[in-house]
Amino acid sequence: MALLSLPKGLSWGSGLAIGAASVILAPVVLPVVGGVLKSLTKAGIKGGMVLYEKGKLFAEETKETVEDLTEEAKAELKAGSKAVAAPKKAAAK
Repeated sequence: MALLSLPKGLSWGSGLAIGAASVILAPVVLPVVGGVLKSLTKAGIKGGMVLYEKGKLFAEETKETVEDLTEEAKAELKAGSKAVAAPKKAAAK
């Protein structure tokens, strides 16, 4: 008989009143709740799209910075190897 037992403080009359009220109010409340959930979902998707675009831009800028630093390091290595090679040639003569 566990299916027919009500929580303490509730009687059959109050249970029926709650059920009837939910049946009457459901057609009014559900579209409002659906609209709010739709708006929240759309806002979440927009936020995700903005975050994705910003992340993509950040990754491109980071890649460009790393490429620039790599080219600078290569240029410094070439200049350093020429500076080191020049005194050796002079000492050999």
